[in-house]
Amino acid sequence: MTEEQFSNIAIIVLVGGLIVFMCFIIWDLGKKSGAGKFGTFVLFLALGVGVLGFVFKNVLVEFFLLK
Repeated sequence: MTEEQFSNIAIIVLVGGLIVFMCFIIWDLGKKSGAGKFGTFVLFLALGVGVLGFVFKNVLVEFFLLK
């Protein structure tokens, strides 16, 4: 396994773990603040858009680099 392959796998695993941890933080924030179901949904929607933007940007970069 080359260093490049290891780096690619490590980035996917670690960034994926970070995204899952951020989802837990958003859920915990909604629970501790007493936001209710709708408030927790709004938190996921508002704070999750940044994560989705990051993932979408990486997908677009990979798509255009492969062309």
